[in-house]
Amino acid sequence: MHGVGLLRALGGALRTSRGVLQARRVLDEFRPDVVFLTGGFVGVPVSVAAWMRRVPSVVYLPDVEPGHALRLMTRLAAKVATTTEASACFIAPDKMVVTGYPVREAFATASREVARRRFDIAHDARVLLVYGGSKGARSINRAVLAGLPRLLALAVVIHVTGANDWEEVSAARAQLPDDQRARYLTFDYLHDDMALAMAAADLAVCRAGASTLGELPYLGLPAVLVPYPYAWRYQKVNAQYLADKGAAVVIQDEALLDERAGLVPQVTELLGNPLRLGAMRQASLRVGRRDGAERIADLLAEVSH
Repeated sequence: MHGVGLLRALGGALRTSRGVLQARRVLDEFRPDVVFLTGGFVGVPVSVAAWMRRVPSVVYLPDVEPGHALRLMTRLAAKVATTTEASACFIAPDKMVVTGYPVREAFATASREVARRRFDIAHDARVLLVYGGSKGARSINRAVLAGLPRLLALAVVIHVTGANDWEEVSAARAQLPDDQRARYLTFDYLHDDMALAMAAADLAVCRAGASTLGELPYLGLPAVLVPYPYAWRYQKVNAQYLADKGAAVVIQDEALLDERAGLVPQVTELLGNPLRLGAMRQASLRVGRRDGAERIADLLAEVSH
């Protein structure tokens, strides 16, 4: 209903009203003690229905800043769990509880030694991990390809391309000399092994979605963050939060190919400066919380009583 014009806003309001009625029927049938919401427009009707039925709700805010739907839900919620303390300027102090990000169990068992064995990487090699989500990030992928010989001279590169650019990256890899190809490990997607890829790395290049606030600090992985430019500002806020903490540096998407401050110069400077990388790793670890899932579960139990 936001920023879409009058007719589409009215249509959205009607669909939301129908959603509230549907959610009320579900609540009447299921009779929950508490409702857990994690954002997005589909949660709004459920949030409203729970408020009308006097069922307490807990909202989890994964990013630093809430979007429009989450702002509404937080007003109706009993408590709001947040990833970081930086959300305090958006959430009422009597509702906000900093829980941290609920990281998958695979991260708890991901060690550097096991990860290096999984990807057959020497323990003393420098490793750069590049990823952009399940579909990939075309601008990041092409910036890597543009600077590939220079990057491979610095480090082993683990490149998770996403499905959309897999063929282009595979073709580029096939053209490399044998010694460079051996240092360029490409995957269209990693799920179970993604935690190991992060544990193996000395530096990551990635977008700045909510998971970066949890997964990078969990492993203490320094990062070059490239906020996605075509969505609302939340990735820029996430990236700036980690940069302000000393755990990351930020490159805007349009500057990736800049010869002075783009991807390759930034990665070159960081991988060539072990002291700075070490300081970033410690800063990242200080930001992280390792028990986010447990804290959220405890909050749900508390609110349900």
